Amino acid sequence: MSAIVAVAVSGGRDSMALLHCTARAAKALNIEVVALHVHHGLQAGADAWAEHIAAACRRWSVGFKMQRLAGRPARGDSVEAWARHGRYRALAEMARAAGAGLVLLAHHRRDQAETFVVQALRGGGPAGLAAMPARAVREGITWARPWLSQPQEAVLAYARRQRLSFIDDPSNADPRFVRNRLRRDVMPTLRQAFPDAEAALCAAAARSAEAQAVLAEVADVDLAALRDGAALRLVPWRLLSAARRRNALQAWLRQQLGRGASHVLVDRLMAELPAPGVGQWQGEGATLRRYRGRLVVTMPTGTGVASSAGTGCEATGQFLLRLAAVEQGGIANSLLSGAQWRPRGGGERFQRVPGTPPRSLKKQFQAAGIAPWHREALLLFSADGRLLFVPGLGVDARALAAPGEPQQAVCWEPSTASSDDPEGPRR
Repeated sequence: MSAIVAVAVSGGRDSMALLHCTARAAKALNIEVVALHVHHGLQAGADAWAEHIAAACRRWSVGFKMQRLAGRPARGDSVEAWARHGRYRALAEMARAAGAGLVLLAHHRRDQAETFVVQALRGGGPAGLAAMPARAVREGITWARPWLSQPQEAVLAYARRQRLSFIDDPSNADPRFVRNRLRRDVMPTLRQAFPDAEAALCAAAARSAEAQAVLAEVADVDLAALRDGAALRLVPWRLLSAARRRNALQAWLRQQLGRGASHVLVDRLMAELPAPGVGQWQGEGATLRRYRGRLVVTMPTGTGVASSAGTGCEATGQFLLRLAAVEQGGIANSLLSGAQWRPRGGGERFQRVPGTPPRSLKKQFQAAGIAPWHREALLLFSADGRLLFVPGLGVDARALAAPGEPQQAVCWEPSTASSDDPEGPRR
């Protein structure tokens, strides 16, 4: 069985040249090549572009896969960002379907230099200034840019020599897009004043990539001492230098959010996190909270409300509440019959241990160290209004079943969609 290599093909000169070159080289190596094309649906001629690529694939005896992006950019969204995110997602899906573990991209030295300048103008740090990696592995797929160090002139010469036909995307001349303005108005002047500008900018990108690799290693060392489960311990974090605090915070946020955090959010956290007490911040589609010296992230989750206790598992806000038959320490089935999850009404008192006086929920929560945002979970009440179970505190001692009586345990744990409880499940 031959290996399979995929090439991302837009239909433009660079990607058509890479597909042609790859197909020629693969033939002698018994490697199967497949072209991956993403139909963005943004241009009137997009259907014709897809057919142009498919026809070339038939002539060159390579496979062809195409995927259309669903939907359109929302009002106010960046068309470039929407297309980029959708494109890489579609390319990954097609590569997996084709059995290709390697996807080749046609970016060259000029693309790299332009990316560096764009990131610099956006105030990017080492991660942004590193621009595009020559090779990266994401979700089991290797993404490679074999021409990243090649000048555009070399690609142009190859396309002319092979008499390749390609698509000229009219959006490449649209001045609304940042890269087009840079390509038209800035880069030619820069190259005229500094003939080696592209090579120098690409060298700077390489140095930035090295710097980012070092920062990532330092962050790994620091976070090993700062993590408390999924939380960030703020007391030792504040003892780091300002630069290492920022570096560790950015790395931790990237891990928690699944993407890099904005400079605005990081700057605000750097300024406000050292203060004592409880704090809360919204950003990047998540809620960040400071409580008892820890910073935690809560991602949004669905909120389901069970009409009765029932059995099995019910979702209540950011928590999962599970019922399981036990021999002791549970709630009598007779009390669970008709029980309901309801929000706090105020004035509820909870008994943690048999024989001790019931205390207000607020005091019990404080004594147990339950974070304020966990205190809004639904409570379990019997049909006649008795408090049976409080998430984070457990079964009210007055509701414990007698030995030998049919009973069920109620277990509370944060939903897997929430990563804000480093101490794990509470029962």
